[in-house]
Amino acid sequence: MLELRKEVFDCITSYALDSVAAVNVHNIKPFYNNLPVDPYIKDNYRFRRLSHFKVVEEGLVKLPHRAFYQAKTYNPLLGNVVREFAELEDELIKVKDFQRIVLEFFEFCKICSTHTEVAVHQIRIVAYPGKIGNPAPEGIHKDGVDMIGIFAVNREGIEGGETHLYKSKSDNPIFTKILNPGELVVFSDRNLFHFTTAIKALSAEIGVRDVFVITCPGLNPEDNKGD
Repeated sequence: MLELRKEVFDCITSYALDSVAAVNVHNIKPFYNNLPVDPYIKDNYRFRRLSHFKVVEEGLVKLPHRAFYQAKTYNPLLGNVVREFAELEDELIKVKDFQRIVLEFFEFCKICSTHTEVAVHQIRIVAYPGKIGNPAPEGIHKDGVDMIGIFAVNREGIEGGETHLYKSKSDNPIFTKILNPGELVVFSDRNLFHFTTAIKALSAEIGVRDVFVITCPGLNPEDNKGD
C-alpha cells in the first residue's frame, strides 16, 4: 500500500492515506447518534447531514444552506435529483478536532484545486442483523468534483466497509483498505473512481460505520444546469 505525503502528492495518479494524529475521534463520535435518516435511500440504513464551508486563513467559515445535486452521469441511482439534508450541528462545527479534519483535507485540495469551498457530508451506515448496509449503492463511481476525502470516525460491530480506488471501472482497484478511526484517504475525483463495500453486522446487535466524506468543491443545482 502506498502512503504519500502532501509534498509528493501527484494530482493525476496519486492518493494519500493520512493518519490524523492530532484528532481525537471520541470528541466527534457522539454527534453521529443524532443524524437524520437519509430519505432518498430505501430501508433506512443511511443517516446523513451536509454543510458547506469556505476555507480562509483564519479557518472555516460556514456557508448558507443549499441543496445537493449530482448529474445522472455521475450517480445513476440518484442523479438529477435535488436532495435536501439537514446541516451539521453547530456544536460539532465548534469542535477543534472536526476543524482539523477539514483543514487537513484542504491541504491536499490546495495542491490540486483552485476552489476554497468544501462540502462536508456526515454519514452513518447501519448494518441491521440479517441486512447489509451499503455505503455506495450507486456502485463504482465519481462524484463530479476535484478532490474527495474520506475520514473514518468509527467502526463498531461490523465486517466489510472496505474502500477501493480505481483508475477505471474495468480495472482492478489500485487501493483497498478498511479505514480505521482516525484515518483519512484523499484522492483526485477527476482521475480516480471510488467504491466502498457493504457492511454486515457481526452479531445480533446493530453495527455502524461513521465517516466524513469531504469534497472540494461542493455540488449544487446551480453548478449543474443543463446536465
